[in-house]
Amino acid sequence: MNKLVLGILAHVDAGKTTLSESMLYLSGKIGKLGRVDNKDAYLDTYELERARGITIFSKQAIFELGDSRITLLDTPGHVDFSAEMERTLQVLDYAILVISGADGVQGHTSTLWRLLDIYQIPVFLFINKMDQPGTDQLKLMKELKNMLNDGCIDFGQAGSEEFYDQLAMCEEELMDAYLNNGRISSQQIKEAIRERKVFPCYFGSALKLKGVEEFMQGLINQVLYPVYPQSFGAKVFKITRDEQGTRLTHLKLTGGKLKVRDALSNGAWEEKVNQIRIYSGQKYEAVNEIEAGSICAVTGLNQTRPGEGLGIEEATGAPILEPVLTYQIRLPEGCDPKLILPKLRQLEEEEPELHILWEEELQELQVQVMGEVQLEILQSLILSRFGIPVTFDAGKVVYKETIVNMVEGVGHFEPLRHYAEVHLLLEPGEPGSGLEFMLDCSEDVLAKSWQRQILTHLEEKIHKGVLTGSAITDMRITVISGRAHIKHTVGGDFREATYRAVRQGLMEAESILLEPYYSFRLELPEKLVGRAMTDIEKLSGSCEISQTDGETAVLLGSAPVVTMRNYQKEVTAYTKGLGRLFCTFQGYAPCHNTAEVIVELGYDAERDFANPSASVFCSHGAGYLVPWYEVKKHMHVEGYFTGEAVTTEEPAPIPPAYTQEKWISPEEVDRILHSTYYANQSRKSQWKRAKPVRDSYDRFPAQKSRQKESLEEYLLVDGYNIIFAWPELSELADENMDGAKLKLLDELCNYQGIRKCKVIVVFDAYRVQGHAEEVLPYHNIHVVYTREAQTADQYIEKFAHENLGRYHITVATSDGLQQIIIRGAGCALLSARDLKEEMTLAKERMQQEYQRKVKGDRSYLLDGMSAEVRQQMEAMMKEEDRTD
Repeated sequence: MNKLVLGILAHVDAGKTTLSESMLYLSGKIGKLGRVDNKDAYLDTYELERARGITIFSKQAIFELGDSRITLLDTPGHVDFSAEMERTLQVLDYAILVISGADGVQGHTSTLWRLLDIYQIPVFLFINKMDQPGTDQLKLMKELKNMLNDGCIDFGQAGSEEFYDQLAMCEEELMDAYLNNGRISSQQIKEAIRERKVFPCYFGSALKLKGVEEFMQGLINQVLYPVYPQSFGAKVFKITRDEQGTRLTHLKLTGGKLKVRDALSNGAWEEKVNQIRIYSGQKYEAVNEIEAGSICAVTGLNQTRPGEGLGIEEATGAPILEPVLTYQIRLPEGCDPKLILPKLRQLEEEEPELHILWEEELQELQVQVMGEVQLEILQSLILSRFGIPVTFDAGKVVYKETIVNMVEGVGHFEPLRHYAEVHLLLEPGEPGSGLEFMLDCSEDVLAKSWQRQILTHLEEKIHKGVLTGSAITDMRITVISGRAHIKHTVGGDFREATYRAVRQGLMEAESILLEPYYSFRLELPEKLVGRAMTDIEKLSGSCEISQTDGETAVLLGSAPVVTMRNYQKEVTAYTKGLGRLFCTFQGYAPCHNTAEVIVELGYDAERDFANPSASVFCSHGAGYLVPWYEVKKHMHVEGYFTGEAVTTEEPAPIPPAYTQEKWISPEEVDRILHSTYYANQSRKSQWKRAKPVRDSYDRFPAQKSRQKESLEEYLLVDGYNIIFAWPELSELADENMDGAKLKLLDELCNYQGIRKCKVIVVFDAYRVQGHAEEVLPYHNIHVVYTREAQTADQYIEKFAHENLGRYHITVATSDGLQQIIIRGAGCALLSARDLKEEMTLAKERMQQEYQRKVKGDRSYLLDGMSAEVRQQMEAMMKEEDRTD
């Protein structure tokens, strides 16, 4: 049986769900017509949908028509849920676009048409509600041709001379066939439809079943069924959870077969399919195997993401439509944001258009959405699924930033025993193009593996602009050069250098602020056109009169989202309910009030320590910071624009601090500090100098009483730094990083049992997109995995800064720059070598203490008795001997 996947799309209230019900009824799938207003539609399965009378989530129904098995995907029509609809487009063979005959081509209809063109999906049009008074078929056909495409042809007159005349005008091959043969073959028409040269149009009323059967028959007669390859391929388009909380991956099989217990992989993970479900409405059928062309939901996959390709299928790019409003999520009193965040991540996984953000500096949860209706649905979902009543603030628009000139960004990261330099070319892109990452670097300059790593780091993070801290967009970033060290470049070095290169380039470039714009269609009484045009001008928008019939006028235009957010209420008020405003996301354009927004947001790029623009260079074994505006004076690789070789000599201004050895000792750190902070002190003020590190830090175990006995001791360990510093762990990490981590943690657990201090081991988790900060107990110590884009160094610095007066803090690291920062902050310090020696000594002391207590001499009963008792015992034994 032939398989076909159809998607049904429409502007809200065009009758999309009603047409779906009619098609299911006429095919025999359902025995009774459901209605949206009666809350019994077959595909409106969620209580929220029935309550509101709109489609919120895409769903599928399966029915048979002739020798075809059709999977019908019903998509949301409301603009706030456009992202849900867009994901469904990825798996369609053909689309059905429903247009209201009473309203014609509306604002969201144009957006849908643009998306269908981008995804190259063939389209059948059904013009609905033709039973309503005032509908004019000829007028509507003219509007479709003018506003959508000249290829829109009325297939209700198929076979007539006028029908062939219109078809012949759509494509040159059709014209040749018509002129030579006097007609156009059915096969040629099918191919023209599939190639989006022709768009069949049918008229009718879904509510009254008028024209629906003819539409269904015409659709089946005019499609070409896909031919799928034998090799396995699948496209993931949606993630949901059933009533039991089981994770479901919705996918279309685009090649081969899929069986239960098959292992699926995308290269980064591999998991087995536990169950295959074929959904139709609210019910499903579990099957053991499916073939290409089928839509199914599978269980057992926990790492899939919408848009992901499996097997021979490639992943799709970022969605075209994106959220334009951001709101703070206000939790009830006593609710920990970090506990609710993983639950919200589930919703984000199912609805990727929900961008859930945790703002570390503000300590608040934020969500980005398409509109206020989506916000209300989110509020209901959080309450129904998690039982948490949340509220939102007034909200604000999502700004973005881009550049207007080409610049070279340079990032250098060279603390002790680390090295990476990255050169990026930042160029402005076309409006709406998003971010494009490319490679244009010779492998003679930088190995391919390092180049790919730079691309990975570019893609793994949302890079902030320098005007307001908003995400950057519409740019092409090309890797043009770089350098690695054969010995000292380790994992994470190119990440730091890449981030700094982007930031340095943005600081040097001319940036502009972008804001989201709506395209709108405003229908209102003609006498109020003047008022409306004045309003639009005040809202920093532009418009023009599209049409007028003496009573009603239509204005088309665009305006910033921030000014148009509440304009619908004004339209309703001054038109007394006669006006209608339809807004559709148009894209991003230069902000109309940049200066005001920058002042209001108050972002300082120089103080954004999570996104540094400075680079780290090394001199005499010590790392030092170079501000972004001087990085190119110190860079080691030839500049893109200068064309001059850059010297790699160590810069003179940095005074010699200490001779480089294998490890940085505390004494060497003190010399650095004394050569900087205390360099200008006279001999008379020598007593004011800070104590050496070894004096300020009590060696383990206690050798003398501490000055601050009341302060609790904390030992913070830079996990990866110690692993790569200890030879035995470094060798193990080459084969099994998890094994090396566990061995380090076990050693520190034993150490904590001896020292009885608080031990915190900090690991970077920068590679995990969207990762929140985690603090996990491990036996008698704690393990911290940092949030996305936060290094272990940053966490340790923050912890030390916030808790220095409360605890006696010691930091174990061999990062030269980190050692200077920690020592300068007043914390005690241990290098990796010192920590190793201290742990070894602690074990030895414990063993010696144990041996002393269980000394090898035997213990006798008489040895433990007093002299008097011993005499009595001896007398008793002599008495027994005489008796014997």
